[in-house]
Amino acid sequence: MTVFNDGRRPGAHIISEAAGATGGMRSREVGTITGAAKLLNGTVLGQVGVGAAVAAAKGGNTGNATISAVTTGPGAKAGVYSVEFTAATKFDVIDPDGFKIKSGATGAAYADDLGFTITVGATPMVAGDGFNITVAAGTKKYKALDPAGVDGSQNASAVLFGEVDATAGDKKGVVNVRETEVNGGELAWPDGISAPNKAAAIAALAAKGIIVR
Repeated sequence: MTVFNDGRRPGAHIISEAAGATGGMRSREVGTITGAAKLLNGTVLGQVGVGAAVAAAKGGNTGNATISAVTTGPGAKAGVYSVEFTAATKFDVIDPDGFKIKSGATGAAYADDLGFTITVGATPMVAGDGFNITVAAGTKKYKALDPAGVDGSQNASAVLFGEVDATAGDKKGVVNVRETEVNGGELAWPDGISAPNKAAAIAALAAKGIIVR
């Protein structure tokens, strides 16, 4: 006897969602799916919120310290970070919203929203010297949730409606982004996701109005 397997039915994860005033679904949006992967219906998605980070010395610096290539961490925001020296070897880092996030020292790896190392030069830095680090805005494309990601994909933000094969390139897809109840048993999670990471993702979805039952 031949056995047919239909796989996951599109929308099988949905318990309820909000209808729009004109008959559409207010809970859904069309988004771009990326990540060079084939994603199943009900895949929990993150969204690429930040791009590359580029550092430049502030104009008028007295010292000539140098800064390494900059990496983005899980909390990175798009915008301009300010590295502000308070002494020859000490500095503060201010995020794009004007909040001081952490102090650092030359010669030691800095790790927080951003990661970098500042190396002293022949002329010492003085208070008021510094660097600007510009973090580019992300593409806002969706990809499978990645708890180890640093581009925004580590934060659960949507659930995929239907199957999308983005193996060979980005594809358009329908995503539940708000006002939706979903069946937790029908969701597709990253292989090996830890219980704390799953709990954090469920909480992040709830904050967007996507409730996992």
